[in-house]
Amino acid sequence: MQISDITIIGGGVMGLMTAREFLKTGASVTLLEKNVCGQESSWAGGGILSPLYPWRQAQAINDLVLPSIRRYKQLSNELHENTGINPEWTQNGLLITRNPDADDAQAWCEQAQLEIQTPDENLLSPFNANFQQPQFLPQIAQIRNPRLLQALKQDVLNKGLRLIEDCEITSFTLNHEQIHDVHTSQGKIAVNEIVMTTGAWTRSIFQKQLIGFIDAPEIYPAKGQMLLFETPPNTLPHIILDGDHYLIPRQDGKILAGSTVEYDIFEKEVTVDAHDKLFDFATTLFPVLKNAPMIKHWAGLRPATDDGVPYICKHPEIKNLTLNAGHFRNGLTMAPASSQLAADLVLNREPVVSPLPYQFFKHLSKTLS
Repeated sequence: MQISDITIIGGGVMGLMTAREFLKTGASVTLLEKNVCGQESSWAGGGILSPLYPWRQAQAINDLVLPSIRRYKQLSNELHENTGINPEWTQNGLLITRNPDADDAQAWCEQAQLEIQTPDENLLSPFNANFQQPQFLPQIAQIRNPRLLQALKQDVLNKGLRLIEDCEITSFTLNHEQIHDVHTSQGKIAVNEIVMTTGAWTRSIFQKQLIGFIDAPEIYPAKGQMLLFETPPNTLPHIILDGDHYLIPRQDGKILAGSTVEYDIFEKEVTVDAHDKLFDFATTLFPVLKNAPMIKHWAGLRPATDDGVPYICKHPEIKNLTLNAGHFRNGLTMAPASSQLAADLVLNREPVVSPLPYQFFKHLSKTLS
């Protein structure tokens, strides 16, 4: 079998989006996924197309966020047209109940050219919150991440992706600082360039299958749990952020309540404690939900780094290995620009943003300081 130009390991939003970037250039692409595409962190999140309180985030995060969120409406339309699956890009705005750094928010929105408003009483009245300098960002959108993943998967298959699911990595053949073969549960696969979009599992792959390479990425699991309520459409008109938790309304009326952040927990079991805290948050903030059925409770594993800044770089010791992983809570939000940057690095194109903040040496310098 002919060796693909690019082999991608990991089939979440980052892997699928990265595959799409390469396929658009005419490259041949194989994607290896240990389970089924789009069933991990990308599926489990909320789909808000903004970091929570973006003015509190590192500049390197916002440098990927802003070009990404500007592309999502067109991307959603393209995917809908190409696949018949609607990712439900919806610009319903973000209401923040408490924002002690309201001046920072105002300055950030002005620089990002995003509208920010002081909400009127009609916007606030449905909620039982301790309002402190509330703000409303009407241009913040969301996307229904499970539908996005379905559409991306179908789109890249239509574009010629060779997809191998249920494909567990067992080892690599390395020679002269290059990976020549990936050994998997479905046999040996010869490779040219490899891009790892393996999320929370990235570090464990290095530790188990690339023993001896000291520069393993500092990426750790951060478990998040969420609840889903069933309500009629338009019950909640906007996304609402209250402290570290949020409610997200879908077009069909379902409302997501999230989420927890539980570090270094490498399992996706849901807990009674998280259920009770999220349920109390949701029904207290938005009392309408006290009479709404709670229909689902799930968990996912985010790939956390120390400051949320991902690795998007060539590995310093393995010449044909590129990373695009470690996006923590903002993988979906950063995916278009992150994937383009990874493709830029592999194809030696002018990068969409400066690659310096996402290099190994930047992360290592923080660890050593």
